Amino acid sequence: MSYTLLNIGYGSSVVADEVIAILAPNSAPMRRLRDEAKDEKKLIDATHGRKTRSIIIMKNNHIVLSAAQTDTIAQRYAALNEEK
Repeated sequence: MSYTLLNIGYGSSVVADEVIAILAPNSAPMRRLRDEAKDEKKLIDATHGRKTRSIIIMKNNHIVLSAAQTDTIAQRYAALNEEK
């Protein structure tokens, strides 16, 4: 079984087929989503100490934080889907 990995910045990757949404973290609902995921132990912080610029929602209800811009990750995701 082979997985296609999506680069989310600074050496971190997620399985592209498991991504549901790539969102900007600026709004209050996104902050609530992040806080709820942290309380439920489903938050993965892949920012490496940098500012959170993207929130990635995964199929297994995990929330991944990334320091890469939302547009950048979305372009990488689109490029992966074009290759398939």
